[in-house]
Amino acid sequence: MSRIWVLALLALFFQITRAGAEPLTLHDCLQRAASANHELKVAAYNAQIAEENITLGRSGYLPRLDLQGGYTGQQDPQSVKIGGLAVPTQDSSYGFFSTSLQQTLYDFGRTSARYQQARALKDAADYSFTSRKKEVFLLVVEAYYAILEGKKILQSVTEESAQMTDHLKVAQNLFSQGVVTRNDFLQAEVQLANSKQRQLAVANRVENSWLYLNYLTAQLPSYRAELADGPELAPLPPLLSPETAIANRSEISARKKLIQAGELAVNENRSNYYPEIFTRLGADYMENSKVREQTILYATIGLKVNLFDGLATTSRYRQAVMSHSQNEAALGLLVAQLRLEYEAAFNDARVAADRIATVRQSILQGEENLRINTDRYQEQVGTATNVIDAQTLLTQTKTEYYRAVFEYQVAVARIKKAMGEL
Repeated sequence: MSRIWVLALLALFFQITRAGAEPLTLHDCLQRAASANHELKVAAYNAQIAEENITLGRSGYLPRLDLQGGYTGQQDPQSVKIGGLAVPTQDSSYGFFSTSLQQTLYDFGRTSARYQQARALKDAADYSFTSRKKEVFLLVVEAYYAILEGKKILQSVTEESAQMTDHLKVAQNLFSQGVVTRNDFLQAEVQLANSKQRQLAVANRVENSWLYLNYLTAQLPSYRAELADGPELAPLPPLLSPETAIANRSEISARKKLIQAGELAVNENRSNYYPEIFTRLGADYMENSKVREQTILYATIGLKVNLFDGLATTSRYRQAVMSHSQNEAALGLLVAQLRLEYEAAFNDARVAADRIATVRQSILQGEENLRINTDRYQEQVGTATNVIDAQTLLTQTKTEYYRAVFEYQVAVARIKKAMGEL
């Protein structure tokens, strides 16, 4: 039995170890952000709040039931004079109770406009949440590739540091033999120090990118994993007309819903100029031993209209009209911004793709250039400056290549976001 427990524990250990060794993919990060991102959790409440406004708007179709009651004590009861005598018409202390049921019969579309406006605002909140989620997704993509880019650059700088260490040893050996001057030795030391400083700076950027990715995915700040490099570079998407590319953006749908809600708000505020027809059923009870009927049942059908409220109705109507016009102007601004976003992302992706093709071959040339200058220096037919320049050039070329690769991947993600597909 003990052997079975040992085997079970070993199997569990290997399973956990294997699971821990699995690389963290970009898809995993996006799923974590969708389910646990703090900003998205806060933004989700906007849609829930808007849902309750629909219930508030629907309440205007239903009757209103009011109930009140209490007990009153008076210093003296109300009386009337009959033949010079005061005759009380009520008790000095009494209880009372009343209830009423009121239903609006017609209000010139005020309730309907309020209800439809709430529904439009709920749809706008849903679209806005979708838009915010895509923005968070893009931030996750940028942070994810920033880590991968930083690790590649850190590897390149580490290789440079190792090369400079070897070069320093060669320069020190040649200097001790009196073959080269002290200047070669000092140059190698300075360059090695610069390489180590760049290592620290790049490592710090990678660490900060990890902290930001963990924040976006709601992980502990100390969480680390091996990131998957992902598949080969995706081909550049075909260039579409800006109008076609941004047609599915949730921001445009949200703004259109806000325009619809603004139209309904104008209708609602215009209806305040018109009367409201209502009906009311009720019962009033007042404890009074002086009268025969203490409970009165009644039914009313009536009309009410505001004649003057200090121009408050007019101001609210004008505000609604101006807010509606503002939303229409904001839609035009939004479309222009989204077109710019799509075109800029496409241009960045195209330039990054060209840079990748240009720099890829340069890395091989830079490596060969470094080898030649290193050999020439060791054979005492080249200078230390040539070796350092060749190493610096190779590191810069690799850095430009890695940046171009990951800038291309981020730009493709930006294109997808601009098209509403991220």
